[in-house]
Amino acid sequence: MNNFPPQSQVSTVVADPASVDAAIGSRFSARAFLDKPVPTETIRRVLDQARMAPSGCNFQPWEAVVLGGEPLKALQEKLLASAPDNPLEYDFSAPGQHEKYQSRLRSLGARMYESMGIMRDDAEQRASFARANMVSFGAPVLLLCHFPKFMKEPQWSDVGMWLQTIMLLLREHGLDSCPQEFLSMYSKVIKDFLGVSDESHIFFCGIAIGY
Repeated sequence: MNNFPPQSQVSTVVADPASVDAAIGSRFSARAFLDKPVPTETIRRVLDQARMAPSGCNFQPWEAVVLGGEPLKALQEKLLASAPDNPLEYDFSAPGQHEKYQSRLRSLGARMYESMGIMRDDAEQRASFARANMVSFGAPVLLLCHFPKFMKEPQWSDVGMWLQTIMLLLREHGLDSCPQEFLSMYSKVIKDFLGVSDESHIFFCGIAIGY
């Protein structure tokens, strides 16, 4: 799908910067969602708009499947019954080996668990939080992002910009989200469920979507 719109569709209207500012300022990683359906047409519109995200050489390396309803429940049942990959798809916590970044991780973890009333030694509650991660915190929609393994660092960057564009557009439509690298720990289960080849593709992350 070409990233560039036909010349006749190129807008000369200057966007209201305040709307972008509001989307950036109000976006956060939601870890609890209402039991409220998300219109399919809204998701289609967001994904169509997100095609305009920056992409070096117009490669548009991103690929994704969006699940909701019974298919999403079926995947989550498989995740809850599965063990994490060994080895993992990729190491999303590698920066934690350096003190500067480890301190940020510790600070975030402490504030997050404190806000939920989970004590450091409360293994049961921490395990419950991990299970909540596996069911995307009750979000009614889950986007699952993957791409070919031959993509290199610049294309990973492109995928990140595409995902950020999606999350900001969701805010414009009154929706919240939570990017979930956690789900990459179960990449083989997810790829098998989606019919995506484990040999040719990396599963990158999920995005939980809802109100």
